[in-house]
Parts: sequence; structure tokens; C-alpha cells
Amino acid sequence: MTITTLDQRGIDEPHFLGSSQLQAGMIVRYEQPAAELIDHITGYHVYGASGAAAMNRIDWFLPGTANIRVTLNAGPIEIGIGRRIFSPLPEASLFGPTSRAIRATTNGGVMVGVGVSALGWARLSRRSAEDFHNRVVPLSEAMGDRFSNRLTQELQDSEGGSMVKPLLDALLLPLLSLAHPDEPLIREFAALLMVEGVIDVGIVARRLGISTHSLRRIATRYFGFVPKVLLMRARFLRSLIKLMTSPDRRDYSTIDPSYHDASHFLRDANTFLGMTPRRFLSLERPFLDASIHERAAVLGSATQALHDFDLARERLRISRSAI
Repeated sequence: MTITTLDQRGIDEPHFLGSSQLQAGMIVRYEQPAAELIDHITGYHVYGASGAAAMNRIDWFLPGTANIRVTLNAGPIEIGIGRRIFSPLPEASLFGPTSRAIRATTNGGVMVGVGVSALGWARLSRRSAEDFHNRVVPLSEAMGDRFSNRLTQELQDSEGGSMVKPLLDALLLPLLSLAHPDEPLIREFAALLMVEGVIDVGIVARRLGISTHSLRRIATRYFGFVPKVLLMRARFLRSLIKLMTSPDRRDYSTIDPSYHDASHFLRDANTFLGMTPRRFLSLERPFLDASIHERAAVLGSATQALHDFDLARERLRISRSAI
């Protein structure tokens, strides 16, 4: 299934920051995983900041799927997800799937991240993704000391440079080699999350040919939330990204057609952002804006929760043909 997403409308509008437009000392870089990992790893990312502007800075990020993250030569980091505060951030951590915007307070350094799709979670962990939703935990708690220690050591040696991608590919390929029997259902449900207007859990279950109880099991085990939350999150993020890329950010005409009216959309904004869209869009978000731009260019989708496997494959094909 090929889903048309925002990125095919053109993401490089002037109010988005590419890495070249970030302040001095700041970097946002996205890289594609190996072709064999394209369905399981939603991408690699590197964020960095140095200098006076990096001290005690606050950045915001959108709700998304699980991420493995390792900090390199970083100062103290505090993460807020809704009312929960995680501080200090471990050197190697797992950010579970989130249904709230993430508030990060940082003090310089580099962070390397690995986005994990629901398909990737099925192969990578025996734990339910629901155990970690809206949480940040030491990576060792979720995936064991051996994996956490090896990943941290090898990334420290890379210093966040050009070796990050081949290092991560080599480390993850053997861990993600065994298929999981639930993968066909996971893949079909992930595709339905991308479709505008699809919001009814019963309809989704019928399209998948399973009971609502089975759908709930698939959703919580691999995606981290009940189906209704996942459908609402996808609808809200599709609509928010359209607002963020619109010349008129007060124009709600482009939001998902399943919204009854603007007040319905605003209620979802309070659920997923903890504030109105207008307030969120008024915040300084250089890392988020650059991330949306760079992610779309490299991986095909503007944000991780809306990751489209087909677009990711197409970006990989294009990048290979350009070599």
C-alpha cells in the first residue's frame, strides 16, 4: 500500500529550518538504515549543540514511536512527557512510545538516536511496548546490559560522526534477522494509521479481518497504546504537520476530514500537546523544525509516528541510484 503523505507536497517551505540554517553549534542529521532494516528501524538521527546557546536550552518534540538514544559528551538532560519528569537522562536510554509532546532541557553535547517501528519492536523485544509508553528508562532495563554497553561503547568511539550509520547497521542486523508471526497484522495496521478519515476501531478490525480484542493485543504489544489512541494520534499529527507547513497557520481547512470542527481538533491538541496548536507553534522549536525538514528529505516522512515504509524504500532507492 502506498500512502500519499505531506512530504509529497513539498516540505522545504521557508519557515522550516534545514541543518544549514540552524544556529552555529547546532546540528540535526538523519540517515537511512540498511535496506534489510528499512521496515524495522525508522531511521537514525544525530542532534548536537555546543556553545553558550546550548546551555539550559529547551526544545520540544512530537509524540512518536519508541527510540533508542545514546548521549555523547553531554551535560545533564531532563525530559518531560506530560506531567512526568525523567532526570537525569541515562547515557543510554529507551524512550518508549509517546502520546504527549516531549519537552527536553539540555546542556550541550551530542545525542544519537535509533527509531524503532512496531515491526522492529516485535523482533527486538519480548516485552510489551505498553510497559514503556510515555516513559524513559535506562536502555539496559529494556534490552539488557550487554546490548546497552556495546552500543554505548561503539557510539562513543564514533563521536557522532560518519561512522554512526555503518556501526548501527552492523549492530542491529543480527538482532533483527528473525521474523515474527504477527508481522503481517502489524504491517497492515501501521498502513491503516496513515489513511485520512480512518478513526473507528471496529472498522479497522474488520479491514484487518480480526476481532477488536485481537486488534487491541496487537496495538498495545507492539505500538504501545490501545488502537483508539494510535488512530487519534495519527490523525492529530497529520493535521498538525499540515498546519505547521501552511502559510496561514490559522487555517484549519486542511485538517483531517474526520474532525467534526475546530473545537474537536483543539481538544486533541490538549491531549497530545498539552496546549493549543497556536501556543505550540509560537514556541521556539529549531531542532523540531529542522528535524521535520531533514527527516522528510532523507526518510520520506516528516515525523516518526507517521513513518511510511513505502516512502522510506523510495528514498533509499533514489539515494542508491544517485551514487
